[in-house]
Amino acid sequence: MKKTFLYTPILTGLLFLSSCTFFELETPIDPNNPSLGSVSQNATRTQVQNLVTGLESRHRDYVFTVTMLFGTMGRELWYLNASDPRWQTDWLGMNNRTANPNMFGYLASYTNPYFAIRQGQTVIDAVRNTSTFTDQEKNAVSGFSKTIMAYQYLIVAMGQYENGIRMDVKDVQNPGPFVPLAQAMTQIKTLVDEANTELGNAGTGAFPLRLTSGFTGNGFSTIASLRQMNRAIAARLAVYRQDWQGALDATTASFYNATGSLDAGPAHTYGAPPDAFNPLFFVLNANVTTMMVVHPSVLRDTLANDARVRAKFFRRTAPVAVTSDGTPLSGQYQDRRFPLNTNELKFLRNEELVLIVAEANAQLGNTQAAVGAINRIRTAAGVGNYAGATTRDALINEILFQRRYSLWAEPWGHRWVDLRRYNRLNAQNVDVTLDRGTIFQQLARPQAEINWDEYIKTR
Repeated sequence: MKKTFLYTPILTGLLFLSSCTFFELETPIDPNNPSLGSVSQNATRTQVQNLVTGLESRHRDYVFTVTMLFGTMGRELWYLNASDPRWQTDWLGMNNRTANPNMFGYLASYTNPYFAIRQGQTVIDAVRNTSTFTDQEKNAVSGFSKTIMAYQYLIVAMGQYENGIRMDVKDVQNPGPFVPLAQAMTQIKTLVDEANTELGNAGTGAFPLRLTSGFTGNGFSTIASLRQMNRAIAARLAVYRQDWQGALDATTASFYNATGSLDAGPAHTYGAPPDAFNPLFFVLNANVTTMMVVHPSVLRDTLANDARVRAKFFRRTAPVAVTSDGTPLSGQYQDRRFPLNTNELKFLRNEELVLIVAEANAQLGNTQAAVGAINRIRTAAGVGNYAGATTRDALINEILFQRRYSLWAEPWGHRWVDLRRYNRLNAQNVDVTLDRGTIFQQLARPQAEINWDEYIKTR
């Protein structure tokens, strides 16, 4: 019998059966999970609607693992879990552990974004191959899907970094090669720009299908507003690519508002079963040993009277404490942003866009504009205007400091990514004194991906 591999990272739910099978069963038809074939040609509006709803659901599946994992590695938080010490030992790199393919619990930061990407591709194929939508409606649905796909590709790229990522995953049984980070980022830019062009050819009215309140309840129900969301993602990408003018151009076309609410932006939504609860919600002051806590260094470095600290951090009566590999870890403060386990979670906010404007202007030497954006953040936090040096390096230091508190534990892992962008993943900036851990630059390529490429070479 020929040896086969189950390609789990982006091909799931398929069982490879050998010719030695004793008997074969007819493929069951599940009305709740239609086959790809049933929606790839002449899909109904209801079927495409269900696919778009599924895309929104897939779009949020990264939140828990990426927030906890990236946040832990950047030491903006600890995810303490006494039931399994690997949440601490592996993720913190304690006792010289490495970010290897067998690292505990990290795989969802890779697979879940790809599941969303594949869902997005399915939506595009379905809407492009049916006559039930007008050309403008097809552009709207395709542009929305590609926007979400670009967001998800960027998650994988930030986790894998110099490993590179697969960009061509349309054929899950014949995926494209891994491409270097710079090439992947260029292709992501192409994708998000294609999405913007398609949305630009989608008319000027409302989005043709139903979106959740995470979009519609936050002002993202029209084609124009979804283009603004697209440009916000493009602005984040431009900063990561060090395309500073591109970042400013993208923010200008986004929902950026220099004087508006810093909290404005689209959100992931949650609800009671059969929906999912907000994965970042923890009961305040609960007597538990499983909890996301604020990293002590974040508390140590706060500015006096910072309103963000009061709004985001709750001081517990008793700390959450665990011991891993003989190292005690204790968190006195927990997250207080979500009063209910059904609260929505913003995945892009105007506050990040203001900070992007500050960073891009600082890099371009536009000192006055950079300081103005910094002061917008500082004034909202109640810490007064910036009075430090106005050299490029001094302004970048200030901006990274403000990003640390403005974007704390948002569903991305900004701190880890930011420090790496500026070559600051070192002991001077990442406090490992309490956990005696390791500073990881990137995650490992999953073992299943390694196995798949080895299999392709030999088949």
